Amino acid sequence: MDDTLYPLSTGLNLACRKNIEGYMLKHLLMEESEVPKLCVDLYREYGTTMAGLKAFGYEFDNDEFHAYVHGRLPYEKLKPDPVLRSLLLSMPQRKIVCNSFILVCAVESIAPNSKTWKWSSQVFTNADQAHAHQVLNRLGLNDCFDGIICFETLNPPNYTNVPTDTHLLTWSKSFNKDCNQVESGCFNSKTQILCKPSVEAIEAAIQIANVDPRKTLFFDDSARNIASGKAAGLNTVIVGRSDLVPGADYALNSIHNIKEALPKIWEVEGELQQMIQSPAVETMVLA
Repeated sequence: MDDTLYPLSTGLNLACRKNIEGYMLKHLLMEESEVPKLCVDLYREYGTTMAGLKAFGYEFDNDEFHAYVHGRLPYEKLKPDPVLRSLLLSMPQRKIVCNSFILVCAVESIAPNSKTWKWSSQVFTNADQAHAHQVLNRLGLNDCFDGIICFETLNPPNYTNVPTDTHLLTWSKSFNKDCNQVESGCFNSKTQILCKPSVEAIEAAIQIANVDPRKTLFFDDSARNIASGKAAGLNTVIVGRSDLVPGADYALNSIHNIKEALPKIWEVEGELQQMIQSPAVETMVLA
């Protein structure tokens, strides 16, 4: 979602990092001279600085952390994007919001011999639900996705009376935590917080969204997320650059170029041709 649905130039990414550093100084009482480097190092090693802090034994409330880091972001810099809205609404696939990426998938009709396809798109993000809704509302995209996979989805609170959201996908108790073996170079979870780019987090998102990774397009601006997505069996699209990175099947300078680069997304009613090595694209995820 972040830096995929909107450009890095908005400055939200930098503001978020500054807020994380502020939290480390004010609430965790760290040395000011050590915070900037530690913030980046933990992000690189654990996927998010928050996950790294938890792995190092720092105890703090997750909601308090998110409120401090995201509650101060300059969301006013995000403006409605009618062009992207039109593109998303015209897609026949399911769309899932996943912070930095979009997952788009097509689910075959219940009729066994039908050539008609049903589609879904969802958002998948390491951030909390409140941040995801803020971003989507500001961009005018809040009704463009079938679901949101966020921090609370992968890391459910330790209490049962949790408010539900019709668009927030929930953790499946039947999820099999035994992940497939992947190449040693791929990022793997080392911490109690489950987040991208760990292959475990992406496999969990696939299970929660109930999609076939072979028929799913995974959009992300992060090269390491793309590598993990490919290891999890997804068809991958790197956003924000024109060159392919390891594990990427497609590259987009901007999410707005999606129709020119992937026109087959719009081919339906039995005319959808093979895009990569799968019979049809069923799902689309934007991270």
